[in-house]
Amino acid sequence: MNAPTILKGELSRRAGRMEYGFIALSSATEPWMKLEQNYMLTRRCLEVIARYRFPVHCLTKSPLILRDLDLLREIDESARLPQDLRGLKHGVIITFSLSSLDEDIARIFEPGCPKPEERLEALQMVREEGFFAGLAYIPVLPFISDSDDSLEEMVKAAKEHRADYVFVGELTLPGAVKKIYYKVLERNFPELLPRYEQLFGAAGQPRMEYRRDLESRARRICRRYGIRYRIM
Repeated sequence: MNAPTILKGELSRRAGRMEYGFIALSSATEPWMKLEQNYMLTRRCLEVIARYRFPVHCLTKSPLILRDLDLLREIDESARLPQDLRGLKHGVIITFSLSSLDEDIARIFEPGCPKPEERLEALQMVREEGFFAGLAYIPVLPFISDSDDSLEEMVKAAKEHRADYVFVGELTLPGAVKKIYYKVLERNFPELLPRYEQLFGAAGQPRMEYRRDLESRARRICRRYGIRYRIM
């Protein structure tokens, strides 16, 4: 609950030293979760960020971000970009994330999250408001949403909803997460368990050749549709 107060102290010191850089909301959890409707912690953090003129990258699954476009516009217009990113020319970046466009798949692996179509519609609204925004298909799910057809469908949807960019990332399963994920597979896709065990082995990420192939295919499809791969 005291996150905005702590953030104010941190940004005050950094602004005083002219140490400007992008703040990620959020690399660890959903900034616009349902509780945010009542607590408004993310909105209060955005007020602090706007006051100290820091740029921000918003990573979300939630259309609730539309509530805060007034503050994001203020940040976008006044943020001080770090020297090495001034070519970007945007004080706000908004990225919506998905693992699949299939509602049934999303319901299994992202229970309680807004539907994929709701996220795509929010992206289009954000773009229509003039913000720099795109889609992160992270993580795509091995043997579930990582086929060429699935990737092409994702990139096509990004294009249709006016995304400025797309980037794709593999599934990672650190620590106890792997056990939890495998239980979900066992309930819904038991036939895939042997393939996952072969792909991951004892590691928390897929084998290098898989990661390289996924990146290569995603880049190729983005080139075909004329959409930027990655933010810069």
